[in-house]
Amino acid sequence: MEALLREYLPILIFLGLALALSALMIGASYIAARQRPDTEKISPYECGFDPFDDARGKFDVRFYLVAILFIIFDLEVAFLFPWAVTLGEIGLFGFWSMVVFLGVLTIGFIYEWKKGALEWE
Repeated sequence: MEALLREYLPILIFLGLALALSALMIGASYIAARQRPDTEKISPYECGFDPFDDARGKFDVRFYLVAILFIIFDLEVAFLFPWAVTLGEIGLFGFWSMVVFLGVLTIGFIYEWKKGALEWE
């Protein structure tokens, strides 16, 4: 048990050093920097303009829909890389499994397209 715990000692030392160094840097910034905020420094900044609306306003659901669709298709396309690397080893079964997978992906993409989920007005 001691040998197992001894293997974690470098990780604990690294974490302790990282915490100590980050606390030292934050403390040094408070000591070295002038702490005199004015209204201009603490005002919200938005692309060079004064904020024109509340930041807690509701977003259109299309933003979330596009983000979710991007994540879904991005993750599904990420499955193509390990498949392409091991294609020689997995043979015809692996090839046809990926063809079925890509077919389902294409059908889902066509469905989203026909439903208008990708339209932006």
